[in-house]
Amino acid sequence: MSDAPQQDEPIEADGGAGGGAGEGDGVDQTGATAQQVNPNGGPASGGARPTVLIPVAPGTNRNEELAVAFRAAGAEVNQVPLQLLRSGEVKLVDHQLLALPGGFSYGDALGAGRLLGLDLSGWFADQLQEAHDREMPIIGICNGFQALVRAGLLPGDVEPSRSSGPGLRPTGAAGIAGEVAATLAANANGRFECRWVHLATGARHSPWMADLADVSTTVRCPVAHGEGRFVATDVAAIESADLVAFRYCDADGAAAHGAYPVNPNGSDADIAGIVDPSGLVLGLMPHPEDHVFARQDPRWRQDLGGRCLPLFAAGVRAVRHG
Repeated sequence: MSDAPQQDEPIEADGGAGGGAGEGDGVDQTGATAQQVNPNGGPASGGARPTVLIPVAPGTNRNEELAVAFRAAGAEVNQVPLQLLRSGEVKLVDHQLLALPGGFSYGDALGAGRLLGLDLSGWFADQLQEAHDREMPIIGICNGFQALVRAGLLPGDVEPSRSSGPGLRPTGAAGIAGEVAATLAANANGRFECRWVHLATGARHSPWMADLADVSTTVRCPVAHGEGRFVATDVAAIESADLVAFRYCDADGAAAHGAYPVNPNGSDADIAGIVDPSGLVLGLMPHPEDHVFARQDPRWRQDLGGRCLPLFAAGVRAVRHG
């Protein structure tokens, strides 16, 4: 008997076994079109597989792993260079989900995720508003999380806590006066961190967290970033609104309390990921797409569990049966 990990079966969004994680699903990174989408936007109808839009900016390098994760969760994937979105040849609102991948978009010029964030708030502001009105689930991972924060989509419209003072606005923070502002700052140790971490889950109102938001549930996946330290003007407001989706913890689920390396970057309150008040927009610094299958885990022989496929499956299911 071989001691290699067995091939994992992709799942459909409703939890059944099925195909969809193969390479022959018509995805074309360089010549993408909107042929595989619901022409009316909104939730996928009937048994149709929802289509995820993955924008590809110069410097993006985690789009393929993200595409594999969503195919395994039962979705179609459309990887689209940003110039096709700018030209209008492909439109965000013709898809059912938006997923912003990791990497170094625009070479992290002016700061990690800043220029991609400007794209979102500038070029695509109208489409993002329409997507929001249609309750489209949106996820941003690592650089994608940074872009969502830079664009002001996270943490979103959060009521400041009564105990919060005026405070200092973090450098590069999104938001306006009177709102809770946040940013992803340089890691506290000043180094690029690439390691596996444990995450405790929360934000039970979010459709993304439907299969993970349990006090006993922890997941495992790697981080790979130099600017992943979550800082906010009013962490208490974010916590009281139940917007913390992921926190760094140890293998037993105990809080890191800022201790390195359990908290790899020094994030406030050990925060690794948050949602907006609607729960539809999720951003996190760790890479859940890198632990969808057992074979991706360098410690697979120990069967430590904590795989992240349920995160993607829940997002797909939210639009498939929405």
